[in-house]
Amino acid sequence: MPKIKNNKVQYDIVENVEYSLKDKNGNLKKLFQQNKLYTKLMKMGILSPYSYMAFGGLFSPLLGGWSNQLVVKNLITNAGFALVAGRINGSGSPAAATYIAVGTGTTAAAVGDTTLQTELATSGLSRANGSVSLVTTSVTNDTAQVVVTYTVTGSAAVTESGLLNASSGGTLLARQVFSAINVVNGDSLQITWKIKAQAV
Repeated sequence: MPKIKNNKVQYDIVENVEYSLKDKNGNLKKLFQQNKLYTKLMKMGILSPYSYMAFGGLFSPLLGGWSNQLVVKNLITNAGFALVAGRINGSGSPAAATYIAVGTGTTAAAVGDTTLQTELATSGLSRANGSVSLVTTSVTNDTAQVVVTYTVTGSAAVTESGLLNASSGGTLLARQVFSAINVVNGDSLQITWKIKAQAV
């Protein structure tokens, strides 16, 4: 049910992003799935996306676990909410957010963000226009989905990603920072961005 406050119905956007990594032979590579504690400490600036690797992985069990997929809840920016509002009624006619960018920034995502901290443009990891669709989470077609698969041609530690509405510049709808995904030449990194509209 919608949340009613001061006689106004408020709606929210629920967001989740999935990452999967395969080697040159198509085999899944394990990713570190951060837990809520790790996520909170990264947002506070106490830990970094690399902390799970510190001291030979000594702290890894306290921060999460290894999985075939990394799933992270991201943050919708203030500019992103304005973009969504403009798409709903055509005001300003903003372009749809169909581009995914990745980077190496480690500063926690904030609602005032307008770009990634350090966007990558090499090693096959440049911003890419994704395959878009509507998928069903709770009710028919309630979730917007964007999927990009990067063919990696170098080495990088990916620690941030964003959903934007242009091939360069543009409006940053959402951004997130997460436990480092280490990619090497020949890897395939797939990002599936899902944004569900629902009443709160």
